[in-house]
Amino acid sequence: MAQRTQFEGNNEVGVFAKLTNAYCLVAVGGSANFYSVFEGDLADKIPVVYTSVGGCRIIGRLCVGNKNGLIVPNNTTDQELQHIRNSLPDSVKIQRVEERLSALGNVVSCNDYCALVHPDLDKETEEIIEDVLGVEVYRQTVAGNALVGTYCAFNNKGGLVHSKMPVEEMNELATLLQVPIAAGTVNRGSDLIAAGLVVNDYSAYCGLETTSTELNVLSNIFQLSEFMPSNINSKLRDALIDTLA
Repeated sequence: MAQRTQFEGNNEVGVFAKLTNAYCLVAVGGSANFYSVFEGDLADKIPVVYTSVGGCRIIGRLCVGNKNGLIVPNNTTDQELQHIRNSLPDSVKIQRVEERLSALGNVVSCNDYCALVHPDLDKETEEIIEDVLGVEVYRQTVAGNALVGTYCAFNNKGGLVHSKMPVEEMNELATLLQVPIAAGTVNRGSDLIAAGLVVNDYSAYCGLETTSTELNVLSNIFQLSEFMPSNINSKLRDALIDTLA
């Protein structure tokens, strides 16, 4: 299910939150409304953890993670690291990395099996990503943009990329990741996909500006709707048969 929300009047939800199939990190200092959207949906499935990274609230842009692990930049304090470690499931590995491109969320995009990374990322960081997140790593650009973590988002069922990405590139990416890929926007035409959206295999949250068409595209490509049109038709047909019988 896809929902709209805002962080302190800001529609860039992916800047202030990080969502995976095993945990959800949200920035400290937000409004009760913002937190209730996440907790209402997720609290019974995965831990929702309030934190900062390196004293900053833009946690979605600073760290990268999936159900296997979480990687944070070197400026993360010992106290923050300990708090996150205590709050996450034991199966999730946490690692701090020394990386020149320290906004990891902007330069890495991943699901539970694959990761796309900035072409200039350190070899050492690439190995840590492979080890901690348990993924295959591909150096890639999205529509000519090296900030792959900003211009695309994907879960284990599908991916949404920059609206200007050529079809050949999209097909190549779909083959690489083994999931369907669609071009689209969030927040009424923004190409900053991952900044305006967080997604896992059953939920997505995007900015209040996101239009119903954009919401429909992302619900379909990420396969979030429990009631896809084919399902609705079969349910209606069964209900009609029952009524007429």
